[in-house]
Amino acid sequence: MTAVSDRGVELDLATVTRPTVEDLLYREAALLDDWDLDGWLRLWAAGPTRYVVPCNDTPDGDPANDLVLIDDDELRMRLRVERLNSRKAHREYPHSRTNHQIYNVMLAPARDGELPVTASFTVWRFRGGKASSYVGRHYYRLVAVDGELRIRAKRAVLDMTELRPAGDLAIIL
Repeated sequence: MTAVSDRGVELDLATVTRPTVEDLLYREAALLDDWDLDGWLRLWAAGPTRYVVPCNDTPDGDPANDLVLIDDDELRMRLRVERLNSRKAHREYPHSRTNHQIYNVMLAPARDGELPVTASFTVWRFRGGKASSYVGRHYYRLVAVDGELRIRAKRAVLDMTELRPAGDLAIIL
């Protein structure tokens, strides 16, 4: 699929390179670390989107049939961001300091207008004198919108066998 921007720049998913995808993923990590959650939302494509974090014991779990930690569509993501940006998110006010690290980025061939991407991650969270880490793998589906890459779907599968050492999942992975 080729998308043309207002500037006349075309983006053909079949020719997107790993450095281009890495730039998007690094920008996403920086926005999350800076708590620019509104900027993070702008990285997503309009329309049907999905952000899913399955439970540790069912990494392949389907939100329609299995219990998951997070299953956000576009509306739920906006509500999550609104809540995290407010003082009403007691678990995250004041905000935790985070450090999102993205590595081992791999692209699969584009199909059906989407570019499948996987990337390993480690997210460090510092709050109340404690450090927690979340380790896993992101599964993205990227699309071309107005000549730029946008996120259509993101699934964060945790490699950790339990959340107890981290405590909770109040941040965006």
